[in-house]
Amino acid sequence: MSAIKTRHPVWSTVRSYSIITIALFANALAWTAFILPSEIVGGGVTGLSALFFYWSGIPVAYTLLSINLLLLVFGVKSLGFGFGVKTIFGAVVLSVFFAILQPLITEPVVDDRFMSAILGGILGGASVGLVFTQGGSTGGTDIIAMIINKYRNISQGRVILYLDIVIISSSYLLFQSLEIMVYGYVTMAVASYSIDMLMMGHRRSVQLFIFSPKYELIAEKIANEIGRGVTLLNGQGWYSKEESGVLVVVVRKYETSMVFRAIKEVDTEAFISVANVMGVYGKGFDPIKY
Repeated sequence: MSAIKTRHPVWSTVRSYSIITIALFANALAWTAFILPSEIVGGGVTGLSALFFYWSGIPVAYTLLSINLLLLVFGVKSLGFGFGVKTIFGAVVLSVFFAILQPLITEPVVDDRFMSAILGGILGGASVGLVFTQGGSTGGTDIIAMIINKYRNISQGRVILYLDIVIISSSYLLFQSLEIMVYGYVTMAVASYSIDMLMMGHRRSVQLFIFSPKYELIAEKIANEIGRGVTLLNGQGWYSKEESGVLVVVVRKYETSMVFRAIKEVDTEAFISVANVMGVYGKGFDPIKY
């Protein structure tokens, strides 16, 4: 079901980088407003940078950028130059946001450390998941997670979860505090769950069967305006015995409203069947893994 017409590549690129930028700001805000002021050690390279900040006083931005640039070479080699461009962008912009926000926010937004762990985990995890949906990365353990996810059907949130256990556990060597380590685990678990929920929502797909005498016009509209492929099946009404085309369309769930709008503009009497699908692999959807 290859698409006949796709969205303009320049607009798609601008939109993708805009979303990544917003998500990176949210991620930096999660750390600087909730996690760092509460002296919580989260996961990932940002967590390592936070540990180094607590120990040496060097701002997170400098350590974060240095480690990410070292890890970048592995991402480029496995995931391609396109991934490298977005990861360089992500690493640099995230570091810039940290450099701006960390000096401005010296006290936690909320006084309760547990609440800071929850809010920081939700905002931080959701922002990372949003970056993933655009094919980018905030760097660090995200790179490792995306490499593994490319070749194995393991959720990125779960991979990050395992890696973060090691990073957060190492915080005990610096603070000698089980309390700080536990709050780090809380942040990690909430962030991983947020990533998985956002990724699952983004990848969820539906299959539509469309019955209408105006199937040709509907197919043209879906292919040209939405950019999704359409398959035409030959059908016959059992009662009327009339020949009719049946359209089969597979789209992401968030695109369903656009398909319904396109159908309604052509035929308000069209009959539509919608079903959730477990997974869709191939061009325009998820790559086939083994």
